Amino acid sequence: MARIEPHELLGIGDVARRSGTTVATLRYYEERGLIDAVRTSGGRRMFARHTLRRLAVIAAGQRIGLSLEQIGAALADLPRDHAPTQRDWTRMSTAWAELVAERIRVLERLAADLDGCIGCGCLSLGRCTLVNPGDEAATEGPGSRWLRRAVGSS
Repeated sequence: MARIEPHELLGIGDVARRSGTTVATLRYYEERGLIDAVRTSGGRRMFARHTLRRLAVIAAGQRIGLSLEQIGAALADLPRDHAPTQRDWTRMSTAWAELVAERIRVLERLAADLDGCIGCGCLSLGRCTLVNPGDEAATEGPGSRWLRRAVGSS
């Protein structure tokens, strides 16, 4: 992190309060490389004010259902030494909008399957993608792979 003037730094408690998160969460995000802290000579964690923007990005990503890995990948393209610009945000949010659109398509397919298949009570065995004669699915290992494949989210 670039040299930051002391008046531009916030203590971990202040950042937690202002961001609506916990101190433990901030430590976790720092361990994961999502945010950066500087240490005082006494070892106290201090954060640059622009860390609040990174935390807002993390919260936005979580609200749309992204994993911390996905959020971290997006943050990797953002500057670490200052708040993201409008251009930075637009580039990232455009990519996220595509992920959200795909999730919507998957959920719409799942809703249609629930209504047309599972919703009938008999699993519509004549056309259901979950029919498993002879326990064929066992050869693929544990989990509901066929259901994930049926809704397109493998």
